[in-house]
Amino acid sequence: MLPSIETRREVIAEELSDQKRSDLGEDFARLQRALNKTEKSMLVIVDGWESSGKGTLLKDLTRELDPKYYEVSVFEESTEEENRHPYLHRFFMRAPYEGQISFFDRSFYYDLLNNPELENGQLAHLIDDIQFVEDALAKNDTLIVKFFLHQTKEEMQKNIEDLEEDSYRHVRLSDNDYDQLQQYEKYYHHFKSVLDQTNNPLAPWNVLYVEGEADTSRKALEICIDRLDLFLDTDTKRKVPELKRLPDADELPLDQVDLTKEISEEEYDRQLEDLQKRAGDLLYQVYIEGKTVVVAYEGTDAAGKGGNIERLTRYMDPRGYDVATVSAPTKHEAAHHYLWRFYRDFPPKGRMTIFDRSWYGRVLVERVDELTPEYRWKEAYEEINQMEHNLVHEGYLVLKYLLIIDKEEQRKRFEARAEDPDKQHKLTDADWESHEKFEDYKQAMNEMVFYTSTEEAPWKIVSGMDKKYARIQVLRDFIEKVSAYLEDE
Repeated sequence: MLPSIETRREVIAEELSDQKRSDLGEDFARLQRALNKTEKSMLVIVDGWESSGKGTLLKDLTRELDPKYYEVSVFEESTEEENRHPYLHRFFMRAPYEGQISFFDRSFYYDLLNNPELENGQLAHLIDDIQFVEDALAKNDTLIVKFFLHQTKEEMQKNIEDLEEDSYRHVRLSDNDYDQLQQYEKYYHHFKSVLDQTNNPLAPWNVLYVEGEADTSRKALEICIDRLDLFLDTDTKRKVPELKRLPDADELPLDQVDLTKEISEEEYDRQLEDLQKRAGDLLYQVYIEGKTVVVAYEGTDAAGKGGNIERLTRYMDPRGYDVATVSAPTKHEAAHHYLWRFYRDFPPKGRMTIFDRSWYGRVLVERVDELTPEYRWKEAYEEINQMEHNLVHEGYLVLKYLLIIDKEEQRKRFEARAEDPDKQHKLTDADWESHEKFEDYKQAMNEMVFYTSTEEAPWKIVSGMDKKYARIQVLRDFIEKVSAYLEDE
């Protein structure tokens, strides 16, 4: 991927057009205006050797663009606050949304490229994270253009000497510049390995090894123009992915749950408060140890998710957790990748977030109500598994509860809500519409569990026919899983 150290630049450089940078910038701006009228987006990543001219390139790429429709984000070593969140959090938050262009000065590659001492396991994990986010964005109709600015050791020495004379040298030069120069060959081989392993077909690298900053910018502009022009004319619809065959009808996950389970009022009262206090103590221990818990609730409408969450948190310190109630995305949220709003709400270290409905809406309501093309919601199974894998690998505990009732019980609960003035607000026309689609939702839940119940983040399916039984079951499971999580070093 990287040219060899000995290779002459003239051999590597591709032929450049005679267009001026300003003319190329205008062409890029014209395409930006066209992009802004679509549901597509573009991410431009500028990385490379220190002191190789990344800042100059970014200025030239953006000079003619409308600043209302692009954003430049600088990523260096993560701050203490950023380290409290999932590794991909800050990148998902700055990823482009519909009609926009985002420029990343460095990116999720910063930690990877700037640490040649990474052990194989750490290296593989970071590459795994990057592959996930690039695939997720690319499949969400984001064009990803990645540039790596290359230079020889002699050129780097000259660039650093020039920067040492600059009045802003304290900003433009860092220890990384000198470290890369002193260990040039070590970094060179590390960079080559990383670029080879992350040359994603959906997001290939463009190595810029062109004479002079002006020609480097011209070449980068030409690549952006060619790629964006083609991207705008491309139908991004894909084939529906083939998935693993489902079990026979009588072996589907939801049909294995005994819906007759119940608990007596006396037994419920005897157990409830003790379990709630134990759950509260465990959450405090999560805070003390700087651990992190994510809880996702899904289930049949009227299965009792809200009441279950209330009983789970009854004796928890409200400063230690948040409840994210997930409804239809706002216009702003819908313009982003569907996982964007969940990364936004994932808890920092020492806290817990409970999602009342979750990212699984992609394969439930969006599927059943045909809000998302089939190929996209089927791709979501693997995206979700990878996202949860990344969270668990970073030390998060991911708990997933699916509360289910049968169709007749759902009808009875809807009718009871309609007759109770204090609960009428909880019943809408959409609820009755979902009741008519009960079997469709059941099938979607069966497939969701089958394709996304992993060893790292398994589903716990609970009968909600008896709400008290369901509350005790979730409390017991929560205590068991969090206790094991805290004991695991």
